[in-house]
Amino acid sequence: MPAGYAEIGDCKLYYEIEGKGEVLVLIHAGFVDSRMWDGQWDTFTQHYRVLRFDMRGFGKSDPATGPVSRRHDLYVLLQELDIAHAHVLGCSMGGETAIDFTLEHPEMVLSLIVVSGTPGGFEMRGAPPSQLLEMLQALEQGDLDRVSELQIRLWVDGNFRQPEQVDSRVRQHAVEMNRLPVENGTWTIADANPLNPLNPPAVSRLGDIVVPALVMAGSLDNPEILRAADLLGNELKRAKKIIISDTAHVPNMEKPTEFNQIVLNFLSHL
Repeated sequence: MPAGYAEIGDCKLYYEIEGKGEVLVLIHAGFVDSRMWDGQWDTFTQHYRVLRFDMRGFGKSDPATGPVSRRHDLYVLLQELDIAHAHVLGCSMGGETAIDFTLEHPEMVLSLIVVSGTPGGFEMRGAPPSQLLEMLQALEQGDLDRVSELQIRLWVDGNFRQPEQVDSRVRQHAVEMNRLPVENGTWTIADANPLNPLNPPAVSRLGDIVVPALVMAGSLDNPEILRAADLLGNELKRAKKIIISDTAHVPNMEKPTEFNQIVLNFLSHL
């Protein structure tokens, strides 16, 4: 498979690209890396020219050394690879990045797919999940094993399941990807206060997005993520919303066959 490193300013980003036809970009969540799309790769590359990459601070890409503009990194990567138009699919933080990118570069986006994502500026309501508070405490104490486990509890297991109720292979795959950004302190360094956020934020500009959109979430995810899916489904002019049952924050990893069919069906009807 064609793979390489793209120079993004002071950083090298690892990417893989394969297949023919229109480009489909896959942007990973902020606690794993591009391997989260392993269950999509063989299927999607039969129909599209698929690009996946590790964001700064994740996987095989360089560590982040300061605040990052994820949408700008994506733009420079596409420029480096001479990609002018693409379908853009992002999960979680990758979904937020996909929305921001679509607002800033609408001429480059053929369609937008947001999985478990919240638009920039979306304010969570209610008490935060207990794992989140525990995780911040573990971070302060430097207990990285605990931080990693709590991230998996928070995102892979979700609010409504115990670890033993989740496919152990999915959990282990996430654990392997999660350890590096935890050790790199990626969220704290790069994303807690991102570089040059959209102003005004995406949440107040969703009506400006006119490309076809697919909004997806797992039924067992944090209720606030499902509220964000409702908001996106209502505010994006050409949106279709689908909730995947019995999955949490990474439905593509838990139910790859169902996820792949939904995405390909959406794209084939554009």
